[in-house]
Amino acid sequence: MTMLSVLDLATVATGSTPARALRETTDIAREVERLGFRRLWVAEHHAMAAVASSAPAVLIAHLANATTTLRVGAGGVMLPNHAPLVIAEQFATLEALHPGRIDLGLGRAPGTDHVTARALRRTSDLSATHFPDDVVELLGYLVGDGPAAHPAPTPGRGYLPDVWLLGSSTFSAQLAGALGLPFSFAYHFAPALLDDALALYRRDFRPSIFLDEPTVMVGVTVLCAPTRDEAKWLAGSNALSTIQRARGQFGPLPSPEEAARYPMNDAERALVDEAAATHVVGDPHDVSAGLRALVERTGAQEFIISTRTHDYGARLRSHELVAAAWGEPVGG
Repeated sequence: MTMLSVLDLATVATGSTPARALRETTDIAREVERLGFRRLWVAEHHAMAAVASSAPAVLIAHLANATTTLRVGAGGVMLPNHAPLVIAEQFATLEALHPGRIDLGLGRAPGTDHVTARALRRTSDLSATHFPDDVVELLGYLVGDGPAAHPAPTPGRGYLPDVWLLGSSTFSAQLAGALGLPFSFAYHFAPALLDDALALYRRDFRPSIFLDEPTVMVGVTVLCAPTRDEAKWLAGSNALSTIQRARGQFGPLPSPEEAARYPMNDAERALVDEAAATHVVGDPHDVSAGLRALVERTGAQEFIISTRTHDYGARLRSHELVAAAWGEPVGG
C-alpha cells in the first residue's frame, strides 16, 4: 500500500509568530509519528512571512531530537543556494547524530525572490545550470568508490542520508533516473507535468548503489475535516493566500474568516479554482477516494501531503482523519 508522509512548512498564520509556527511544527512531528506516518519534511523558503522553515538543517536537528522513529528531512534544500560541501557536512552530521532517520531532498529552484536569491548566493548569476554537477559533487562527498579526495568532510563519507531529487518539471525527473535516485514530484503546486515527469523518470532510471528500481513520491495538497462544508471553509485560507501571492503579497496565512469576508471577483475566482483543481479537500471518504485515484494514476510508492490551515488544531485533525481513512499503519 502507498505510504503517507507529511510536508510541513512551519506555517505562520495571521496573529501568530515564527516561534509559535516552529513549536507547532515540532508538535506535528510528534503527532504524525504517533499516527504512523513514514516521514516529515520541511522545505527551504526565504523572505516569506508565512513560512518559518528558512534553515532546514537546524529545524531537522530539532525535529529529530523531538521524535524517535519518524524519518525527518528536507523537502527540500535548494542546492543552488549553497556550496555542495556545506550541505554534505550538514546532512552527514545529522545522519551521524540520528542514523537511519535523515532525508535530504534536493531542489534546483531558489525558494525565494530574485533579490533574496542574490543575497543568498552572493552573485548575480541565478541560473541553475550547474545543478547536475552540484548533485554529483555532493554525493561524492558522502559516497565514493575510491580513496577520499580533498576536501573530505568530517562527518562525511559513510554518513549517508536518503537522498531524493525533487522536481516540478521533467528536468529533475530525468536527472533522478540517470543517477538512480528516488524522485519526488511537486504535484501540490505544479501539477501539469506529473504524468510526463514520472514516465521519463521510469524510462531513464538506471539502477545504482542507492536504488535497484524506480521509487516515486508525489506531493499532494490535502485538507480533511469531518464534513465537506467544514473542509471547504478551512480551505478558504489557502484560496485567499493564492490571491495575495498573485498580487505579490507574501504575508502570513489568512484565517477562514478573513477569506469569507474577502469580495472575490470573477478573475480571482478563476485563479483560485485553477490552483485548487488538484487539491484533495473534503471529508474522510472524499480524501481517501481522491488519494486512491491518484495511486491508480501514478503508481506512487508514497504520498507526501501538505496541509496548511490557519489553526494548528485543524491541521492535526486533518492528519488524524487521513491516517484513519487510509488504514494502519500509514507508514507501511
